[in-house]
Amino acid sequence: MYLIPKPQIWNRMEGEFIIPYDAVIVLDAACSPESYDYALLLQKEMQDSLGFVLPVTRGSSCHAAVTLSLSKQIQSADMEKACAKAGQKPEHADSRESYSLEVNAEGIFLTGEGNAGLLYGVQTLRQILRQAGACVPCMSICDEPAIPVRGLYYDVTRGRIPTMEYLKKLVDRMAFYKMNQLQLYIEHSYRFEGMSEVWRDDTPLTAQDILELGAYCRKYCIDLVPSVSCFGHLYKVLRTKEYGHLCELEGAGQQPFGFADRMAHHTLDVSNPESFEFVRRMIEEYMPLFESEYFNIGADETFDLGKGKSSKLAEQAGIRQLYVDYVKRLCRFVVSRGKRPMMWGDIICGFPDAVRELPKETVFLNWGYAPDQSDESARKLAGVGAVQYCCPGVCGWNTFVNQIEDSYENIRRMCTYAVKYGAAGVLTTDWGDYGHVNHPEFGTAGMIYGAAFSWNSDIPSFDEINRQISKIEFLDDSEQFVQLTAQISRHWVFTWSDAVQFMEGKRPAPTEEELKGTDEALNELGKIRDSLYRQTVFLSHGRRDAIRPYLTAIQGMELLQRVGRAVCARESGTGNADAADAKGARVLAGELEEWFDHYKALWRSVSRESELYRIQNVIFWYADRLRKE
Repeated sequence: MYLIPKPQIWNRMEGEFIIPYDAVIVLDAACSPESYDYALLLQKEMQDSLGFVLPVTRGSSCHAAVTLSLSKQIQSADMEKACAKAGQKPEHADSRESYSLEVNAEGIFLTGEGNAGLLYGVQTLRQILRQAGACVPCMSICDEPAIPVRGLYYDVTRGRIPTMEYLKKLVDRMAFYKMNQLQLYIEHSYRFEGMSEVWRDDTPLTAQDILELGAYCRKYCIDLVPSVSCFGHLYKVLRTKEYGHLCELEGAGQQPFGFADRMAHHTLDVSNPESFEFVRRMIEEYMPLFESEYFNIGADETFDLGKGKSSKLAEQAGIRQLYVDYVKRLCRFVVSRGKRPMMWGDIICGFPDAVRELPKETVFLNWGYAPDQSDESARKLAGVGAVQYCCPGVCGWNTFVNQIEDSYENIRRMCTYAVKYGAAGVLTTDWGDYGHVNHPEFGTAGMIYGAAFSWNSDIPSFDEINRQISKIEFLDDSEQFVQLTAQISRHWVFTWSDAVQFMEGKRPAPTEEELKGTDEALNELGKIRDSLYRQTVFLSHGRRDAIRPYLTAIQGMELLQRVGRAVCARESGTGNADAADAKGARVLAGELEEWFDHYKALWRSVSRESELYRIQNVIFWYADRLRKE
């Protein structure tokens, strides 16, 4: 049996308890009103996993099969007793997210220290029922998280804005794996008042959307934290007629839109007093929608700072001081409004002593996304006494399918550093660079890695955790689904970022040498596609919908390889003769457009229209180019 995250203390015992169809779920008299919602979660799981549902009552019953209760004595009694029996020592004896679960011949007894602990215990029980059915093995579990904050940072700005239905599904999955913080990345994708030029060609989130999502998060003990770019990463804002004068670089808004430029030139002119006033208005409008004690101001990747309009200030004070003075002002403003500021740590890690100049309430989000990510930044921030979160990534940016093995290595390392350097949290990030072309479900494995490794620092191997996720999340009897999908990103040569950068004039046409692995990539992608079709028999009926997005992505990757060949042949006059043939190129253009019609339908099933048109522009640019005689 698998449990994700793995409980801290988990003792299996002889025997089993068979859940009678005519029994009941009992809420102890001390349970909070929220406990009823958790009982409903358990009922739904019973319907799916057992085929019958036990009714809920409160107080006591001689027909009790499952008893849910609240207690503040778990750590001083149950946890210490269980740890002593197992020869282990509890890491956080006062954790308010702890729970105990005991299954014996008399029934199932679940006790949470608080609402979160009770919810997490119910989620563990759901996973048990999903695998054991009505015949539950006897066991004793005492559990609590290794790291206090276990969150997800989700990009809803650079391509995709999910539907509310999908965002709630995301919250459901986060709660299932015991995550407790969600941040949505906002640049221009919220409907700020008086900023219609900024969001007019998007389908932005509204105040009511945020309030509705916040209420849904609270139901599952998840803190919805506001996050708005307040320094860098304001590319679209700084290209408007209304706010373009606030851009650090003169005339940047006159250049055509570019996915590559979007990632590089997006910094506010801090020498202009209007810049701070603009950000202040955004914060004051957005902050009241949230109950969280935190506000994330961003402040990462300010590449252009001091290189344009603020260059004279930079000559006088230095870029370091320009940066510190501005973020200090932002953080103090957030503190004055009764919130704790958060900011990304990439810039300040270059001069970590500056941490001491910022308000003591500030939390630093230490990101690093490489599979071989070092602990340098975490060590630097810890060395100056900073409160930090370690922030790994699910490695889905710039690609059709996430690089799952890279994400495992990255998340494993960053969660290890979080424990080593006493981080207050782990925030697993899911970014959307270059249009967020990857289907959002492709980040599921990475999200679960982050949840599992931040709860329990005993980290399974790549193969083992993938088997567990396949079984628990995808209800895959073969336990191979995640391992199979992890192979996809290894097999393409002419990539999405290659295609975008060639279109935008940022790179030359691919050469024969660069494309020499195309045949092998196409062959391997074909094998994976066939294996995915065979997986349909192993996945539960309710989870077979997970396969189609991968099939769509693989087809797109295959077409892109052929497009790369055609571009090479057309631009260089060499290469595969068939690819250069005008008739063959027109056929490929049609296949590309037909595929994109399927892609659009998949996009719209989980996302608002948002920036789908930008991806369409790339696809149609290549289709038109292929048809050019």
